[in-house]
Amino acid sequence: MDKIISVDLSTSTAPLVQEVRGKDYIEYGDANGEWRNLYPQFLIDLYYSSSITAAIVNATAEMIAGEDIVITDEDDRDEEARVKLQNFMNNANSNETLHEVLKKVAFDFKLQGAFALNIVWSKDRTQIAEIYHIPVEKIRCERPDEFGKTRAYYVSGDWANTRTNKPYRVPAFNVNDRTSPNQILYTGLYSPNMNSYYTADYISCNNWSLIDSKVSEFHLNNISNGFTGSFMISFANGIPTAEERNQIERSLESKFTSEKNAGKFVLTFSDDKTRVPEITSISPSDLDKQYIALQELLTSNILAGHRVTSKTLMGLDSANGFSSNADELLNASNFYLNTVVMPFQVQILKVLHKIFQVNNMDMPVQFVQLKPITIQFDSKTIREVMTQDEIREEIGLPPLNEEESVEIKEEFAKVGMIDGKPVFDTIEEALASAKTLGCEGYHEHEYEGKTVYMACEGHTEATELSQFIEEFGEDMPEDWELVEEEVVDGEHQDFNFEQVLNEVANEKLELASTGTARPNARSSQDGTNKSDNEFYKVRYVYTQDNFLSQTGGTRDFCKLMESSKKIYRKEDIIQMGSKAVNPGWGARGAATYSIWLYKGGGNCHHFWLRQIYKTSLRGAKSNISSKQLIGYTKAKSEGFTAEKNDNLVARPPKRMKNNGFLEPR
Repeated sequence: MDKIISVDLSTSTAPLVQEVRGKDYIEYGDANGEWRNLYPQFLIDLYYSSSITAAIVNATAEMIAGEDIVITDEDDRDEEARVKLQNFMNNANSNETLHEVLKKVAFDFKLQGAFALNIVWSKDRTQIAEIYHIPVEKIRCERPDEFGKTRAYYVSGDWANTRTNKPYRVPAFNVNDRTSPNQILYTGLYSPNMNSYYTADYISCNNWSLIDSKVSEFHLNNISNGFTGSFMISFANGIPTAEERNQIERSLESKFTSEKNAGKFVLTFSDDKTRVPEITSISPSDLDKQYIALQELLTSNILAGHRVTSKTLMGLDSANGFSSNADELLNASNFYLNTVVMPFQVQILKVLHKIFQVNNMDMPVQFVQLKPITIQFDSKTIREVMTQDEIREEIGLPPLNEEESVEIKEEFAKVGMIDGKPVFDTIEEALASAKTLGCEGYHEHEYEGKTVYMACEGHTEATELSQFIEEFGEDMPEDWELVEEEVVDGEHQDFNFEQVLNEVANEKLELASTGTARPNARSSQDGTNKSDNEFYKVRYVYTQDNFLSQTGGTRDFCKLMESSKKIYRKEDIIQMGSKAVNPGWGARGAATYSIWLYKGGGNCHHFWLRQIYKTSLRGAKSNISSKQLIGYTKAKSEGFTAEKNDNLVARPPKRMKNNGFLEPR
C-alpha cells in the first residue's frame, strides 16, 4: 500500500495575518501555509490561471480608471491653483500622467483590495513633488504601535526570497512628519477582522476560482497525456521483467498519449483468447455532462462573488430574456457602476484629495466614466423617428450644420474683413457662408482694388454684430470711477444688479435734496448722464481667459467684440441672443443662441467680466463704502443662484462640459 499516491483535495483560500517572532513586519499569507506571507502573490496566480477571474478583474479595473480624470467644478477657485493642479495631473511623476498612475492603482485595488503609492516630497518638504504606484504584493505592514497605527511599511522585490531581496523600511505617509523624502500611502476599503491589511471584495468566491484553475489544468493534462488514468490495461500472460515492463510502458506512451494521439484506438494481436490484454475504463460514462454542470456552477458563483449581474458586461457570453445585448449592457452597467465601481473611485478620490490639499491645489476632480458600446435602436426605428442630425449625434458625429460652419471658418480662403465680416474670392464660398448665417445669396464689395464677395444679399443682413456693437456698445464717461471688477459668478439672468445696487444705496444714504438714486439709462444713447444723482453703473465687458492655451485663430465674433473695447448692459447682452450676431454656433448650427451664457460658442476662450462704476452723488450728507454696499447687494442676489446655468456666465465655453458643445468631441 505504500505505492498508492494520496491526493489531498482540501484547501483554504482565506487570508491569514500573523505576527512572527523576530520579524518587524506582519506576515500576510494563507491558512494552509502553502502561500505563507505570499497571499498577494496567490491572488496574482489565481488571476493568471482562472480565465473568468481575469476577465472580471480586467473589466472592473478599466471601469474604475475610466477614460480619464478631469477637474470638474472651477467656480470660486483660485486660477493659480487650477493651473498647478492641471500641471500635476499632466506630470504625476517624471514618466507618467496622473491617469496612467491611476490605471495601475485601479487594477491593484480590484485584484488585491488595496493599493499603494510612493509619495516623494520636494527638497524643502513643502510640496509633494511626485507620486508613483507601488505593486501591493511588494508591501508588508510594520507591526502597529501602542495606538494601533501602522507607522511604516516594508518593501521587498520578492517576498518568497527575502535573503536575496532583503526588505527595507519606508515610513508611512504623514503630512506632519516629512523627515523622510519617500513615504508610502497604503489604503483600501474596510475589511472585517483585518487590522493592517485589506482583502479583495471577491474573496468569498476564491475557492470557485481555484476550481476553475484546476479544471483547466485537468483538461490540459488530459489532452497532453492522452489516457490520463482514464483506462487500466492488464496483461494476463505472466509478469515480465522490469526491463520488459519499462519497454511496454514506453511503447504505449509513445503510441497513444499526447494531444496528437487523442482519440486513437488500441490494436492487439494474440494466438490465445485467454492471454489478450484487458482494457478497463475507469472514467464515468457521463463525465462530459458533469464538467458542463460544474462549469456553469463555478461561473455563477464567481460572478456572484464579484457582484456581477451580467456575464456580457465582463465580456462573457450570455443568453437571457433581454431583446438585445444593448439592453442587458445598459441595465447591468448602471447597476455595476453604482454598486461596485463607484465605491472604488470614491476611495481613490479621497486619497487624491489629501495629496491636493498638501500642495494647496485642492479642487474637485472626477473620473470620466466608460460607456458600454450599444446600439439602442434598430434601423427601422431610426429611419422612422430620428432626424439625420439626431442619428449623427447618436453615433458620435457632429450635426451637419455645425460641421459645415467649422469647415467654412477653418478652410475657406477669406481674403479680408469688411465691417467685421469675411469676404471671399469666389461666389461659391460666399454662398456657402450664407447658409451658416441663416440667409441666402451674396453681394459684392471692392476690396484692395478687386471685386470680392460677402454672404447674404444685403450688407445689413451680413453685419448684424457690427450694427449691434454700434447701437448698444458704450464708452464709459471719464467722470465715473471703476470701483470693482470681477468675474460674473452666481448672477442669475433675471437679476438686475444695477437696479438693486442703486436701491440699496438710496436706502443707506440720507439725501439733503429730494433727488433719488435710480438705475442708469444707456449712456451711448443718451449722450450724457441723465441726472446728477446717479450713483452706480453695472456693465459687462467681453474678456479672454488668458490661462487657457490658445491654439488656432480667433473667431471673427470674438475679434470684433474684443477690438471694439465696448461695455454692455446685461439686458442688451441677453437681447443679443435673439440676433444672428455669431450664426452657425448655436445648437445644431442654429443662427442664434444665448451669448450671455455661451459667448462665442463651443471651445470659446472668453467670458463676461462685470465692472461696477461709481460717480459722486450730489446732496449726500455722508459717504458710503462701495465695497460694503456691493457686498450687501451680492448677498441679496443669492436667491437667484439656485439655477445651475448662472455659473456658465463666468465660465468660458472651453471650460464647460463637452467644451460648450452638445456632445463630447
